[in-house]
Amino acid sequence: MASTARAEALSAFLLRTKLYWSLLILLAVGILTSPVSSKGVNIFLSTGNLSDVLRQVSNNGIVAIGMTLVILTGGIDLSVGSIMALGSVLCAMLLTEEGWTSAAILSLPIFTILCGVLVAWGVGLALRPGHVPDSGVRSWSSSGHRLMAGLAGLAAAAASLWLTSIQVPNKFGVIGVLMIVPVVGLAFGWLNGLVITKGRLQPFIVTLAMMVGVLGIARVVAGQDAAVHPVYTGTNATEDFDVLRALLYRIVPVPGLFFLTVVALSALLLRTTLFGRYVFAIGGNEQAARLSGVAVDRVKIAVYAISGCLASLAGVLYTAQYRQGKPDAGVGMELDAIAAVVIGGTSLMGGKGSIAGTFVGVLIFGFLSNILQLNNIDSNTQLVLKGAIILAAVLLQERSVGDAFLGLRRFLGSSRSSASGELPARADPSAPTPAAGAATGARFADAPERKEVALRSTQESA
Repeated sequence: MASTARAEALSAFLLRTKLYWSLLILLAVGILTSPVSSKGVNIFLSTGNLSDVLRQVSNNGIVAIGMTLVILTGGIDLSVGSIMALGSVLCAMLLTEEGWTSAAILSLPIFTILCGVLVAWGVGLALRPGHVPDSGVRSWSSSGHRLMAGLAGLAAAAASLWLTSIQVPNKFGVIGVLMIVPVVGLAFGWLNGLVITKGRLQPFIVTLAMMVGVLGIARVVAGQDAAVHPVYTGTNATEDFDVLRALLYRIVPVPGLFFLTVVALSALLLRTTLFGRYVFAIGGNEQAARLSGVAVDRVKIAVYAISGCLASLAGVLYTAQYRQGKPDAGVGMELDAIAAVVIGGTSLMGGKGSIAGTFVGVLIFGFLSNILQLNNIDSNTQLVLKGAIILAAVLLQERSVGDAFLGLRRFLGSSRSSASGELPARADPSAPTPAAGAATGARFADAPERKEVALRSTQESA
């Protein structure tokens, strides 16, 4: 009994931590198979290589965090790759071109409209009086909340005025693109959520249509047959833009810092706020959440808006890392993000998952690619291995894995019983009561009378 309990506890622990064990095993493989530099340094463990891995996974990781929120509600967002590509095009054009270009014409009105909505909401909330029951007077309730809403609206209006009057006549700077490009992605994500919730349509169909539509918008904005817009800091763009691809203390890349910050804030959002509980509740049982008073439509719109915002932020970081903006920059990005989320243990049915799991899934993908590249594995083989890993990750999430562990425990238990001299019951289909025969006789070998009774009952039943 004690050994069985220990085996069950061990299997339960392994099932809970299987993702982290997978990452540790992958790291061990990387260390053992890594080539060594001329100075005898393990290249895989070198600071430069680890920094490169963090830099390479940052864009996919930021997109995957937004995808995690969407999938937790039981949805899917196939438009993140196109939104990221549009963000890279807008960022490159705003940095390198002056005046009212096609990028400014698209992004500034969206930003201004959002600012107007914030101002109207903040002012309306601040001017709406509350009523204290049984007091006979009208008073201001939640005055601090109203004040914050009003200040946020005014700050948004001031930002819109600054961008229109200062940035547009000249080239945009780092702060300008970080302000306006994520807002454009947020608007497209908000539109996704609005159509899904109010139109009662499947997220797959809506986001697929948005993926195609935003890709067309990115090509129209880029112009010249979807031309690539290069960004050369110090010549056609401000030198300050290099800060988004720098190394802090020569170790941590700035895109990786953005990724880690998004991971931390998203984890806090899901674990410590009411919004996070609503996300899990909707994914677990949307109808029950609706009957419990949860504003299901608002939460869904919010997660799609966050997903779009993070995708366009990844577009800005893409422009900084690769020094260009192009309409097809995000081709396949949605599949990589979904794969990282699934590997991280988030169920595609919704209601189950975590930001920490997605973070580990992103690292698994990044380290796997790095190991294959260090060992000069061709790209086609890399795709095959990645597909196998995704399939294995999905299988590990199924209940059948628990059954496999249970079968393994039973097999080990029977093996131990055989080693200790105990005879397991024989499975003879011709005998109606197999355990009452040889097994019973062996058990009562030291009691002739009981053995005779048992054998007689066996013969009568036969």
